[in-house]
Amino acid sequence: MSEQGWAVIDERLLHEGWVRVVERTYRLPDGRTTTWELHAGSDSIGVLALTPDGDVVLVRQFRPGPDRHLVTMPGGIIEPAESPEQAARRELREETGYQPDRLDVVTRVVRGSSTERQYVALAYDCRLAGPQRLDEFEDCQVMVVPPAEVLRLLRTGAMGGSQLVWPALDAAGLL
Repeated sequence: MSEQGWAVIDERLLHEGWVRVVERTYRLPDGRTTTWELHAGSDSIGVLALTPDGDVVLVRQFRPGPDRHLVTMPGGIIEPAESPEQAARRELREETGYQPDRLDVVTRVVRGSSTERQYVALAYDCRLAGPQRLDEFEDCQVMVVPPAEVLRLLRTGAMGGSQLVWPALDAAGLL
């Protein structure tokens, strides 16, 4: 039995690729059944990276969903053997070349149509440690901006991942 009497009674794979989609059937507390299609993704991490001067390290990259470039926090998939903290350090270094002195995982965000958990990390005193180590099809342009610019990007819709950025800014005391 799951939360509040909702029970999973069946699940089947609809698609396996870059995105994994499952169909899950539930029995409701009153006995009726309902079926939902869900994104069954891997857990991921987003990193709010702060330099010693208090600026924020971001990346600008093409995102296939909206079919345009967005500014985002560095981040990505948490590999099966990694903790969220290990993934945050790895993704920050790969996408930006920056390395933090200290990193804390501060919260977790879930979405209503996904099994994925999205973690948020704060990385402090980030310094450039070397070149980016991008995956074959990644094209990340590093941006270092003041916190006020992050807020402007959010308000104008130029920033993706807002479900992670707002709690990160709040945890960093930047709101």
